[in-house]
Amino acid sequence: MAEGENEVRWDGLCSRDSTTRETALENIRQTILRKSECLRSVKETPHRPSDGLSNTESSDGLNKLLAHLLMLSKRCPFKDVREKSEFILKNIQELGIRIPRPLGQGPSRFIPEKEILQVGSEDAQMHALFADSFAALGRLDNITLVMVFHPQYLESFLKTQHYLLQMDGPLPLHYRHYIGIMAAARHQCSYLVNLHVNDFLHVGGDPKWLNGLENAPQKLQNLGELNKVLAHRPWLITKEHIEGLLKAEEHSWSLAELVHAVVLLTHYHSLASFTFGCGISPEIHCDGGHTFRPPSVSNYCICDITNGNHSVDEMPVNSAENVSVSDSFFEVEALMEKMRQLQECRDEEEASQEEMASRFEIEKRESMFVFSSDDDEVTPARDVSRHFEDTSYGYKDFSRHGMHVPTFRVQDYCWEDHGYSLVNRLYPDVGQLIDEKFHIAYNLTYNTMAMHKDVDTSMLRRAIWNYIHCMFGIRYDDYDYGEINQLLDRSFKVYIKTVVCTPEKVTKRMYESFWRQFKHSEKVHVNLLLIEARMQAELLYALRAITRYMT
Repeated sequence: MAEGENEVRWDGLCSRDSTTRETALENIRQTILRKSECLRSVKETPHRPSDGLSNTESSDGLNKLLAHLLMLSKRCPFKDVREKSEFILKNIQELGIRIPRPLGQGPSRFIPEKEILQVGSEDAQMHALFADSFAALGRLDNITLVMVFHPQYLESFLKTQHYLLQMDGPLPLHYRHYIGIMAAARHQCSYLVNLHVNDFLHVGGDPKWLNGLENAPQKLQNLGELNKVLAHRPWLITKEHIEGLLKAEEHSWSLAELVHAVVLLTHYHSLASFTFGCGISPEIHCDGGHTFRPPSVSNYCICDITNGNHSVDEMPVNSAENVSVSDSFFEVEALMEKMRQLQECRDEEEASQEEMASRFEIEKRESMFVFSSDDDEVTPARDVSRHFEDTSYGYKDFSRHGMHVPTFRVQDYCWEDHGYSLVNRLYPDVGQLIDEKFHIAYNLTYNTMAMHKDVDTSMLRRAIWNYIHCMFGIRYDDYDYGEINQLLDRSFKVYIKTVVCTPEKVTKRMYESFWRQFKHSEKVHVNLLLIEARMQAELLYALRAITRYMT
């Protein structure tokens, strides 16, 4: 962590007590003013003895503090902190020192800032949620500000994440953040990597580990293989993977530790999907979020470079603006009509088990050929790739020529009857929290579709969830997979598969090309379904392997 940030205690700003916050703010103000005066005097008298730090180091340390203050002035849920942070920045500017300005267009590059709830304009219930999140993390991050479209889900998500990272559990705090870094790095998501590097250092993690996975303890290095397979080809996980981790002599994992690690890995693989799927912008105080580092390609978040969003003025070829309103309108009407027809067919006749199985195999096979025209390999940047090994290992369809993976039948092993109880037994309460989050995401509805109200969207939500599981080889015996092709068009399938399997390749064009008449809140809702279905699929394969090892 930068020299400057170590000297400042930000914790007091998270307090619900205004007096505590006021005292913390005054201490921060004095520290920053002292450093600013010192830096200014050094510049004015260059031969004056310094305190052992070079001008560059002192300037970098001050810049980090000022960037943090900028973030607080825009993102803190407490009005007094926002106003005082802005006041301190103005004081610094009056001393002739550059202050940062935000870079970018708000929390998401895909969603106009005016459509996202502004901090300070939230109601009492949302303020309480923001305050809880800020108290836990010391920030109100962009993921939270995009998820706020769906407060019920956000509350469950924040509660689960807080438990995984900060409450009592088998793994020490610094291990938890390091595992988050490892998981996010598999998808080259430097947005999440940057956040957890800071958190890792804040809880006392060894900075040497951040130089590369080979510098971390052997126990964490051993987790690399499971991280790799779980992120990209979870159907290949076997009980041998589990045995290798549990019987590694002095580097062995306990069952409880391993379940904690697996839940963290699946959580952050899925969160990387959300980050790319919703075009989450770099945080204001991180690289690419403010003006201290000009917008040159080398300083963009890898999320920007790899998905073609580095040009602010770039207009997607197939953007919603280039499509007539009537075309979009008819797409919605056609989808509504298909839902009505499918419901009528359900009521009239039910397909045989053989026919249902055949339709699953057809859909599973067809999902292999769904890919975007932008489907090029992305080479991970060194700052991300050092946190994992085997950088060439990525997603591959599970039924490549000559390679057959048996279908995973939910009737034989499912979350509700098997996974839930295993997690809860080895990591108490977490199974309950995850289960609640799954249910909220799956059942969440406002009974609307674009401009239509009083719509039963359960058929569409189930098609999305089951299509994701189908891509992972997971089959529900009681579901007619013929419905998927009726309800999900090709552009939507491309978006789903990219977000779930290779999120680092998501582009704004993909986001805009599906459901063109739907609201941004509905597209965020889709992303919640995608990340929870993905997390459950990964968990099913990992927990089944653990169960097989135990039996």
